[in-house]
Amino acid sequence: MSRTEYYDDPNAPVPNSLVVAASAAVVDDKGRLLLQRRVDNGLWAMPGGAMEMTESLPETAVREVREETGYEVEVIGLVGTYTDARHIIAYSDGEVRRQFNVCFRARLVGGVPAVSDESHEMDWFSVEEAEELSMHHTQRLRVKHALGQGAPHPG
Repeated sequence: MSRTEYYDDPNAPVPNSLVVAASAAVVDDKGRLLLQRRVDNGLWAMPGGAMEMTESLPETAVREVREETGYEVEVIGLVGTYTDARHIIAYSDGEVRRQFNVCFRARLVGGVPAVSDESHEMDWFSVEEAEELSMHHTQRLRVKHALGQGAPHPG
């Protein structure tokens, strides 16, 4: 299934779902951020996805990192909340979503690196390297906040 992301686009389709999701900013001891290149749109992003009915948002972030990268992580803080109504995600199956994403800070505690059916590749990137990657600008904002030292993003 493919996806197209829109931002502040008057031609974007009208959302038909609101999805609660979590993502994780995993930073290693060298200050590099774990990113994956998504299968559904080819862009780089932090691991993340939709919350299941039986889990909390931090549990969602931990599960998504495990599923998408093979790594085990522990949530240690909050990067921010991301709820901009101008960001619309349309999937090839007809779902058009607004996403409520909570991005957590996480630290690596184990696991073996592995791509999944959701990621073409993954790697650790410095701030400078991450700036050169192809990613949606809403994801770039999260990366900026994740690698910064400010208070959690409130919006």
